[in-house]
Amino acid sequence: MIVAPDLPVFRAIADPTRRAILDLLMAGERAVNDLLASFRMTQPAISQHLKVLREAGLVSERRAGRQRLYRLEPAPLKAVHDWTAHYERYWTQKFTDLGDYLEQLPDEVVTSKPIAATDERRATKRKPATAKGDGATIKKKAATKARTHRRKAKRKPKRKS
Repeated sequence: MIVAPDLPVFRAIADPTRRAILDLLMAGERAVNDLLASFRMTQPAISQHLKVLREAGLVSERRAGRQRLYRLEPAPLKAVHDWTAHYERYWTQKFTDLGDYLEQLPDEVVTSKPIAATDERRATKRKPATAKGDGATIKKKAATKARTHRRKAKRKPKRKS
């Protein structure tokens, strides 16, 4: 059994914002303000995400004058790729098995239209509609309406400004 290593890279890519930052950095080096324009969050929040990515080794930082430019460092993602490759082999085998099974079925079964079982169940559970409704339903609605009015009556009146 392959167990995912407990590496900072796995924690770093667990957040969708950090994954989006990595996607943006794939196109090339970017300043914090360029990254900030792509998100609806504050600059300190983006900086915190970049710090996590830096600590995981996924981005590097360099200074150019007053700007900090960030660049993607993809090497740590190899651990993620190696771990997910195990599951890729698993699903490839499962899809191959499914294809083999479907090949063995007669053509009529594979191409037949599925029965909408949910529609049949719904049709059997429905009661015939009546113009007046049944007495129990009317009584329940009246009781609910009465409770709502009592609750509103108990509330303190709003003060006028």
